[in-house]
Amino acid sequence: MQVSIEDHLPTSQLDEASEALEELAGVLADDLSLSDALQQLAESASKVIPDAEDISVTVVHPDGSAETAGATDRRVVVIDQDQYAAGDGPCLEAARTLRPVRATVREGRERWPDFARAAEGVGVRAYLSAPIVIEEQVLGALNLFSTDESAFDPFDEALLRLFTTAASTAITGFRRNERSRALIAHLERALGSRAEIDQAKGVLMAAHGISAAEAFSRLVEESQRHNTKLRDVAGNLLASVRKP
Repeated sequence: MQVSIEDHLPTSQLDEASEALEELAGVLADDLSLSDALQQLAESASKVIPDAEDISVTVVHPDGSAETAGATDRRVVVIDQDQYAAGDGPCLEAARTLRPVRATVREGRERWPDFARAAEGVGVRAYLSAPIVIEEQVLGALNLFSTDESAFDPFDEALLRLFTTAASTAITGFRRNERSRALIAHLERALGSRAEIDQAKGVLMAAHGISAAEAFSRLVEESQRHNTKLRDVAGNLLASVRKP
């Protein structure tokens, strides 16, 4: 049965959740780094989800590696890192199965010994992790920590889904912007190369009284003869004529 947040949470808590999400939407609209945006997301979630004493955000990279990109306390990062090192744990299972995973230290001792050991080391007794997914692509997981073994119920999970949606938006937007910046940089390099090649053509045309097509052909021949990129041939030619 679908859990309805509105039916089970006090009005005051719904207001807090609404305010936190509005504040978060404003933050995500700013041109922040991914780590700053996810740090803000973790802090916003910690204000709204009552049982969450600490929160971390796991980002799963395209190559399968994972890292903690935001956390409300450095001590819980140790728990995440031990899971990454072991290649298993409730955080990674949530990302792998695309389903929320609730775990206690007692339950996890046999199944995830590295997780249980790290959690016990910092006093964490209960853990809830939900996947951050968009269009069936795993982006990471949002992780809740508590020193109370009975913490986290279906309503915490329902609240958590609101924040995983916000995290999906942040990570997707960052990666889209990152690709755009890479494309712009590539275009800038291409335009710079074109400008150097045109200048080199002009030098050859002036020096040898040849056409633009002949000048370009000479640059290409030089590039092929020495197995060197055309822009490097043009750059070397320009550097040689600029020398005093």
